[in-house]
Amino acid sequence: MASVETSNRDLSELARVAQIACKLLFQECYKANIRDIFLTETYRSQERQNYLYAQGRTRPGQIVTWTKSSNHKARLAWDIAVAPPKPLYDVETLSKVGAIAKKLNITWGGTWTNNMDRPHFEVKSDWVMPKGYQLEGEVVVPTSSNERVQLIQEEGLTLSQYEELKSEIEALKNELSAKASLRSNNAVAPPHKEDYEWAKESGLTDGSYPAGALTRQQLFTVLKRYHDTFIQNNGTVSESHKEAWETLLQLGITDGSNPRALATREQVGTMINRVIDLE
Repeated sequence: MASVETSNRDLSELARVAQIACKLLFQECYKANIRDIFLTETYRSQERQNYLYAQGRTRPGQIVTWTKSSNHKARLAWDIAVAPPKPLYDVETLSKVGAIAKKLNITWGGTWTNNMDRPHFEVKSDWVMPKGYQLEGEVVVPTSSNERVQLIQEEGLTLSQYEELKSEIEALKNELSAKASLRSNNAVAPPHKEDYEWAKESGLTDGSYPAGALTRQQLFTVLKRYHDTFIQNNGTVSESHKEAWETLLQLGITDGSNPRALATREQVGTMINRVIDLE
């Protein structure tokens, strides 16, 4: 168990959201040429918080905290300091870091009217990275005054390049999907092949895109063609069958309705039975 007398500078001890916020803050400081800052404390146990609170009150030393309850305990806060030759808590440097923190929606203790705490930074548990920002590489967050903030960037795509490439990939996927759909639309499924050939021969369809989706207007066209071909002229007997049709009428084999309509099996059966009865 860590001693209450020793500060914890391990960034990984913070909540994930605070780790990201802290790295983003150090990254933006690096880009602003503020590279002489380092972590002095991250997670703090209740025991250590009590120990620090007692300093300057019930034990010797200068007061360093104003509360027994801190967001260090919630793993959402961290403290920083400034490396030599500047003062440990150089006001000018910490103020610059605080201004950057404000842009990132990170709370800076230097803005507190009561109990100002310039080295202190914290976030809420629902903190999100502001729009337009991202971690641009590996951020080296120093935990000693001997180290400097670093941003290690591997050669790769910028965010704008990534978005552009992503858009191009999506467009290509859509194009390939359309082509694949077109190829599949040209194939007639085996169970429907005979019916489809009949529809083509009957003039109900031109035979294109057999597996493609059918719009309402296309459906209406097919129905109209069916009506014109098989229903509208059902009442007219073609010349080549007129004599036979008249004979069937006279013999009572048919009632004479819809001479050119398709006959069902039961209708054919009835007509055959009537012929047998004639014998």
